[in-house]
Amino acid sequence: MEFNIESSWKKVLTKDLQKPYFIELNEVVAAAYRTKTVFPLEENIFNAFKHCPFDEVKVVILGQDPYHGAGQAHGLSFSVPDGVKIPPSLRNIYKELASDLGKEIPVSGNLEHWAKQGVLLLNSTLTVEESEAGSHQGIGWETFTDEVIRTVSDQKEKVVFLLWGKFAQDKASLIDESKHLILKATHPSPLSAHRGFLGCRHFSKTNEYLKDKGLRKICW
Repeated sequence: MEFNIESSWKKVLTKDLQKPYFIELNEVVAAAYRTKTVFPLEENIFNAFKHCPFDEVKVVILGQDPYHGAGQAHGLSFSVPDGVKIPPSLRNIYKELASDLGKEIPVSGNLEHWAKQGVLLLNSTLTVEESEAGSHQGIGWETFTDEVIRTVSDQKEKVVFLLWGKFAQDKASLIDESKHLILKATHPSPLSAHRGFLGCRHFSKTNEYLKDKGLRKICW
């Protein structure tokens, strides 16, 4: 199995892609795809990078696992393909978006249009087995995606990191807050959204920061 990573990301992550842990990760994931039902489809594993090249990153939204139901995951955190029912967490993201910016709630859960404007929709773990949440945690993905976060922090400036929930917030130690903006809130899950996510106004705050830094705002 040959991981197909977008060229600008491959360039900045070259050293990690050659490390023993990543070679072993490739082998473990390839074996899983041969013997089990794994999401997303192989060609979509690195969609977050494909749709948001390194040079264009302005915002990072961190998720944890891909969706583990059939047809949901397509390589972008919180996103689902057109025509797929909007999951509960994304529904709350849309509620906050509507409240914050006065926008209508979208009918599609596909967030590719965010990615193409410079929003890196990054899950900490990039694959998962069907109906087995967290099944590919601890096999090496977190080492890789932590390096992605660290690389964005080290090699770029004026990026907004949206850290929703404790898992994402624990990644703050990888980010240089002296040259980036970190915004934190509870996770948009129905279990926690009312404890700080709804009302956080992260979408308008992100655009205010980008505008202040002379960067084009995100059309959420």
